[in-house]
Amino acid sequence: MEFFHNVNVDWMGKAKYFVSLSLILLAVGWISILHNGGLRYGIDFRGGTLVYVRFAGPAPVNQIRKGLQDAGLANSSIQTISDNVLNGGAQNDVVIGIEKTGQGDEALDAGKQAILDVLHKTFGTANTAGKQDFNSITASGLAAYLTQKDPLALGTNAGDRYNQLAQRITDARDKEHSGIVTNFDDLKNVDGATPAVLTSLNSGFSLGNFTIRNVEIVGPKVGAQLRRQAILATLYALAGMLLYIAFRFEWVYGAAAVIAVFHDVLITLGFFSIFHFEISLTVIAALLTLVGYSMNDTIVIFDRVREDLRLMRREPFPDVVNKAINQTLSRTILTSGLTFLTVLVLFLMGGEVLRAFSFAMVVGVVVGTYSSFGIAAPIVVLWTKYRGQGTAVRAGSAADKRVAAGARR
Repeated sequence: MEFFHNVNVDWMGKAKYFVSLSLILLAVGWISILHNGGLRYGIDFRGGTLVYVRFAGPAPVNQIRKGLQDAGLANSSIQTISDNVLNGGAQNDVVIGIEKTGQGDEALDAGKQAILDVLHKTFGTANTAGKQDFNSITASGLAAYLTQKDPLALGTNAGDRYNQLAQRITDARDKEHSGIVTNFDDLKNVDGATPAVLTSLNSGFSLGNFTIRNVEIVGPKVGAQLRRQAILATLYALAGMLLYIAFRFEWVYGAAAVIAVFHDVLITLGFFSIFHFEISLTVIAALLTLVGYSMNDTIVIFDRVREDLRLMRREPFPDVVNKAINQTLSRTILTSGLTFLTVLVLFLMGGEVLRAFSFAMVVGVVVGTYSSFGIAAPIVVLWTKYRGQGTAVRAGSAADKRVAAGARR
C-alpha cells in the first residue's frame, strides 16, 4: 500500500531543521531535568515498601489512589495484577509502593501499617466495636482469640487444640479462598470448625473486602543496582545493534543509527521530566522497545540506500539518500502512524497504571520516526561529505562488495 507516488522531497536539504528541533528538545528536556534535581524514579529504583493487597472483587484503584492522596502518600505507586485464569483474569490484586520509612523490620511494620490505615479508612473496615478484620488476622492471633473465648468448652488445656484449629482455618482462608472470606459459612468444612466456632468468629470478627498478602522492602542498594542494570541493558542493546549494522552495512551506518537511537532516549527522558512522570521498570521496558522500533525504521531506510547505490552509482550521495527516504515514506507513515494511534489510545484510555509506559511509547514513536531520516541519514551524508566521497560510498557488506566487483569484471 502506498499513500504517495513520485515523492520528491529534499530531506537532506531540510536536515538542519530536524537537527535544530532535536537540539531544542534536548536542551529544554535536560534543563528541566537539572532544574528538578534529576529524573524522578519510582519505588523500584529509589527504594521503599511494597505491599501486596488482594480484594474480594476487582481492585478499586481510583479509590485507593484517592485514599493515599488524602493520607499524604500521593507519591505512592499502584500496580494492578491480574488474578489467575480460573477467576476470569480479574485484576483483584494490587501492589502499593510507598517511600522507605525506616530500617529492617521497622520499615516493614511501618509501611504495612500505613497502607492498612489508608485501606481501612477508605473502605470503612477499621476496627470498631472490638471487632478485628478476620481476613487480616494471623494464625497466632486467631488462636489467642479462640483460646480466650473457648467456643468448644475445652477448659484450661485447650491451647494446643486451638492453635491447630486456628492454623487449619487460616490455611483454608488463604489456600481455598485466596485470602478473602466473604461469609463465615464458607469455613464450615474445616475440620473442627463447629457451628459454635463459626458463631464465635462471627461475633468477634468483621469480614473486610481486602487482605494483605505480602510485604516487601526494596532497599536503596537494590534500587541502585536496578538502575545500573537498566542502564547496562540499554547500552548492551545499542552495542549489539552497532555491531550488527557495522557488519551488515558499514561502521558509519551503525554509528549513525546508534546516535539516532541514543538521541531518541534522551529526548524521551527529557519529556518525562517536563511532565513529571516517574521512571519505573515498565518505563525501562518501553525505552528498550523504542530502541528496537527506531532502529528497525532506520535499517529499512539504510537498506533502501544500499539498493539505490547499485543503480545510481554516479548520482550525488545526498540525492541517493533522498530517493531512499521518499521510496520508504509510505511504509514509514503506515507503520508509524498505526503504532502511534495504538499507543495514543493506550495513553488516553489505559488508566493510571499504564500511563507512564504509554507516554514513553507515544513520545518515542514520534521522535524515533523522524530521527531515522532527520538524524541518522544526515549523519551518514555529513560523513560522506567529510570524506570527500560524493558518489562512491557503498552501504553494502563485504559480500555485497565482492558481488559488485565480480559484476564489473
